[in-house]
Amino acid sequence: MSESHLMILVADDHPLVRGALKEAVMGLLPHAQVLEAGTFEDVSAHLSREGDLDLILLDLTMPGAQGFSGLMYLRAQYPGTPVIIVSGNEERATIRHAIDFGASGFIPKSVDIEVMRGAMQAVLDGGMWTPADVDLAHPMDHETGEIVKRLGSLTPQQVRVLMMLSEGLLNKQIAYELSVSEATVKAHVSAILQKLGVESRTQAVITASKIAAGQWHPTTE
Repeated sequence: MSESHLMILVADDHPLVRGALKEAVMGLLPHAQVLEAGTFEDVSAHLSREGDLDLILLDLTMPGAQGFSGLMYLRAQYPGTPVIIVSGNEERATIRHAIDFGASGFIPKSVDIEVMRGAMQAVLDGGMWTPADVDLAHPMDHETGEIVKRLGSLTPQQVRVLMMLSEGLLNKQIAYELSVSEATVKAHVSAILQKLGVESRTQAVITASKIAAGQWHPTTE
C-alpha cells in the first residue's frame, strides 16, 4: 500500500500529546491520513466508519478505556489492525503485559521523536517494537498465559460488557449503552463468568478491574 493511502489513528485524551504524536507520524509519513481521537468512543466511531486502519497509536488511559481494556477490545474487534501503546507508564511489567495482550509495540512517551518514528516504521513493516531492555524472548509465565487465553476467547461484545462491569455499571445501564435487552446482557455476563473461570459477577469485576487499571501483576511460579 502506498504511503498516501495509509490511515493512522492517534488516540490520546490530551490535545498536546495528540499533536506531538501527529507531528511524529507526519514527519515519517507526510502523505498519510492521520485521524485523532480523544476518547475511546471516538476510537470506536472512527473504526466503525473506516474499518481496519493501518495503525493505531493508543494511550493506556483515556475516557472509556483504562489500562489494557481498550487494547483487549481492539484486538477482539479488529484483529487485523496493529496497535502501538504510547504511554507514560514505563514499567517493564506493564510493557510486557501489553505485548502479551496483543499490542504490536509499546512506546514510552519519554522517548525521542526519531525513536518513536523508528518504532512506528518497524510495526508498519510487520514487526514489533519495545524498548531494548524489555525481554520478549522469555515466554510468559503460566498464569499470564492462562488469563490471556481466557480473555482472548471473549467476543468483542463480551469485552465491552466486561469493560463496563469494571466501571461499575448495572445490567440495565449496560443494556442502554449497548442498545440491547437486559436479558442479552445477562447472557453475556454468564458467558464471561464461564470463560474467565469465575463463579460470580463480583469475581469477574475484580478480575476486570485489575486488568483495566493496568494493575494486574500475576504471581510467578
